[in-house]
Amino acid sequence: MGIFKRFKKSDTTTSPSENRDHAEQAAHSNNTPADNIKNRGDESTSAEQSKSASGGTTEQQDYDRGNLWQRLQSGLKKTRDVLKTDIRDLFKTEGQLVDDEFLKRLFAILVKTDMGGGPAEKIKSHIESQFHGRVIKFEDVLKIIRGELTELLIQPTQPVRFAQSGPSIILVVGVNGSGKTTSIAKLAHHFQAEGKSVLLGAADTFRAAAVQQLTIWAERLGVDIVKGDQGGDPAAVAHRSVAQAIEQDVDVCIIDTAGRLQTQTNLMKQLEKIFRVIQNQIPAAPHEVFLVLDATAGQNGISQARGFSEAANCTGIILSKLDGTAKGGVIIPIRQEFSIPVLFVGQGEQPEDLAVFKVDEFVAGLFDEV
Repeated sequence: MGIFKRFKKSDTTTSPSENRDHAEQAAHSNNTPADNIKNRGDESTSAEQSKSASGGTTEQQDYDRGNLWQRLQSGLKKTRDVLKTDIRDLFKTEGQLVDDEFLKRLFAILVKTDMGGGPAEKIKSHIESQFHGRVIKFEDVLKIIRGELTELLIQPTQPVRFAQSGPSIILVVGVNGSGKTTSIAKLAHHFQAEGKSVLLGAADTFRAAAVQQLTIWAERLGVDIVKGDQGGDPAAVAHRSVAQAIEQDVDVCIIDTAGRLQTQTNLMKQLEKIFRVIQNQIPAAPHEVFLVLDATAGQNGISQARGFSEAANCTGIILSKLDGTAKGGVIIPIRQEFSIPVLFVGQGEQPEDLAVFKVDEFVAGLFDEV
């Protein structure tokens, strides 16, 4: 359910004054839906064809995305071990009779991957309907699970939506500790590799470290950043970020937001204010709202997704920290409960450590050794 209205564009200035332009100047007017969004996913050049601004070595700049997916698959080892090793332990012989005890133990193993009770029950029911009272082989169980997970995760290809003209505004939300700041840096690098100019807005003014960390990343990536005083109005920073993006004709403006839920009401009010001041300058903005989820958070990631998706109208998910400590199965119930596509997955601390999410490769990582 949407909570934000579209506002008509007013005649407010777009000058990015460092200490003025308080956001509340731009907080009023009514609705004008804008359709000036186009899908430019196919227009971007590849990372190999674009100059990287990460400030890293030549080897880093020529980073092989295929190798990143290999490492991401390695990061799924914990989940893969549960699916393959624990399920194999159910088989005392080559085949196993599918009875109530077998199905009960299989269900428990599936839940251990953090896929949740719903998907686990669906897989169990599939096997029960086809093999109850019959002998099933280990390979058949894996084949059924793999097919069900692919079906559960399937989503339309949805590249990042960009504005047809002017800056594309992207808000990034997520709880503290989810990897939000690092994900913003990776996202900025991703756009740079596509040949786009980037501006960062440090609107998480409640946490001093957030502004400091984002500033360090901005310097490393060679991009401008708009900041405010600690404890200051986040909407004021968002307003000045958009104003500067318009003035400097920046391609993408990525705005960080507060990394805590506080109460749902307070979060919604704060985000409503940010939306309001952004839309006063660009009625169609923000063009994307990305939710950063920590893959190591397990089932807690679902409650995070619920809270922020309701408050911020999230349009895409960045799954961070997909390493050996993660249970990658958590993305399955998230996709089941929310109609939010997973757009990117991240691993590591380097700007290059971000990959476009691909269902087939993700499912392969849950089953196939690298």
